[in-house]
Amino acid sequence: MSNESNLVSKVWNFAHVLRDDGVGYGDYLEQITYLLFLKMADEYSKPPYDKKIDFPKIKDTEGNELEDGELCNWETLSQKRGAELESYYSQLLRSLATEKGMLGQIFAKSQNKVQDPAKLLKIIDMIGKENWTMVGSDVKGDIYEGLLEKNAADTKSGAGQYFTPRDLIKAMVACVAPKPMKTIHDPSCGTGGFFLAAYDFIEKNHRLDREEKKFLKDNTFSGNEIVAATRRLCLMNLFLHNIGEMDGESFISPNDALISDEGIRVDYVLANPPFGKKSSITITNEDGEQQKQDLSSNRQDFWATTSNKQLNFLQHIRSILKIDGQAAVVLPDNILFEGGAGETVRKQLMQMTELHTILRLPTGIFYAQGVKANVLFFDNRAAAKEAHTKEIWFYDYRTNVHHTLKKSPMKLSDLQDFIDCYNPADRTDRKETWSEENQEGRWRKYSYEEILARDKTNLDIFWLKDQSLTDLDNLPEPDLLASEIIENIESALDGFKEIAEILEDE
Repeated sequence: MSNESNLVSKVWNFAHVLRDDGVGYGDYLEQITYLLFLKMADEYSKPPYDKKIDFPKIKDTEGNELEDGELCNWETLSQKRGAELESYYSQLLRSLATEKGMLGQIFAKSQNKVQDPAKLLKIIDMIGKENWTMVGSDVKGDIYEGLLEKNAADTKSGAGQYFTPRDLIKAMVACVAPKPMKTIHDPSCGTGGFFLAAYDFIEKNHRLDREEKKFLKDNTFSGNEIVAATRRLCLMNLFLHNIGEMDGESFISPNDALISDEGIRVDYVLANPPFGKKSSITITNEDGEQQKQDLSSNRQDFWATTSNKQLNFLQHIRSILKIDGQAAVVLPDNILFEGGAGETVRKQLMQMTELHTILRLPTGIFYAQGVKANVLFFDNRAAAKEAHTKEIWFYDYRTNVHHTLKKSPMKLSDLQDFIDCYNPADRTDRKETWSEENQEGRWRKYSYEEILARDKTNLDIFWLKDQSLTDLDNLPEPDLLASEIIENIESALDGFKEIAEILEDE
């Protein structure tokens, strides 16, 4: 098989041809997913695997198999040409969308976006020339991840909102250091980046026996993703990385995680909830009049009533952790200082969990513009009279840090100092790098009492001097400076939009 980079180029270059026909990168990636799944299913049905994968016959519009209908599989598809190919492919997609398990989830709401049969045939031939089951899961996975990243980088597709920088994910996973035979959940899993990083970490850092390998493949991961197109990309991404079975049940739920407590309790939550601040649904923990709202859902396990999506995700994540469960969650700045429900949630979080670490992230690292975010690390604890949080360690990787997606992307090595300070091997053995005398150092701690005394229990804490305000010689390059200005303006616009929405509601 061609080497990885050549294959990525070959697969991706064809996207440019389709672009002229109005087929976007996201649509192309979806067609690749459908075809790759069918081709690999065909390979698995033959020796040495001989898997029995029950593909249905073509169905009518009501979902009933036609007695004389052809099978919905790769073998039949690859023999079609011209108008017959276009017609059969559309029928195949519609038929598979009604199946159960992973098969149905992969093809949910699927449509043929390649209207030119000749070009569709070229994609089929490209997929057909490779023997995918002979390729290592790391290579297949890297190819698909490469396509996902290219798609996320395409600002026109809007896919970046589902894509968390992979080096940030790796740093978060390195700090949490998940162990074998434990469950890992992401309530807004996007294309599955946290699952893949956790899978790789466990494989590389533990010698797994047969039982542990099986658990890692089939029982470790679960999540929610309400967008069908993103969910299918996630399932395919996991499958290509050897997570889950082609003919098994999907462990990615299409349900909105916030609507109800489904009763699951997990060992780890790794997540980057959607960036939008205001939800169309208010989650309330109260009975009575408020519960009569048309778009509201009751969560008695929540501490506060709010339509702020991230605050609700934070409350939900705490609720689904086991008593000793651990979480690492990317959240925007407003979660750290917002009053009202925000203050209530912060106080309860420090009371009910050990909120031990906050990483302040730089701007310019997300595909979605105008995002100022942090990573909160906390461990769940049993209910007690005294607050479980005794001190919070802060790492400021924002002040005087300049990154852009293209010219100066953030790498894992940039976060290595934070990982070292975090000290995953023994969090009780930490040393501040902040020096009062020199006014330097990105790593320092604040006591629970100090934070509680702050106005609204504000966790938006920073102490380093911004050099660009005092030293003109240390200004970043003009393009970096321009990017930061754009980030700040877009962040402010998001804030104004949210205020406008609230005023409209009133």
